[in-house]
Amino acid sequence: MMSEIVITESVVIPVKPTEKGLLGFASCVINDSISLNSIAIYSRPNGEGYRLLYPIKVLPNGKEINIFYPINRETAEIINKAIFQKYEELMEKVVKENEKNETAP
Repeated sequence: MMSEIVITESVVIPVKPTEKGLLGFASCVINDSISLNSIAIYSRPNGEGYRLLYPIKVLPNGKEINIFYPINRETAEIINKAIFQKYEELMEKVVKENEKNETAP
């Protein structure tokens, strides 16, 4: 039986959006026990929503090995929700700061 997965902390570091859709990087802590870092946040190709890409290591022969990733849908959805919510909160804060700076004398 799997214990409940809780994202106890999440951090998002935005980057200047790229042509390929990279919006930032995220990290999260699961159950105050393990930290997952260097998770890339991308916009979806159709422009609606976001997707996460987990880190990989490229071997000298070109083979890619996953460093970590969720192995079931439930876990993926919990991580997605926490990171996407944090990203949205950060973007709202940035927009408000920009609006405040534009209206300042």
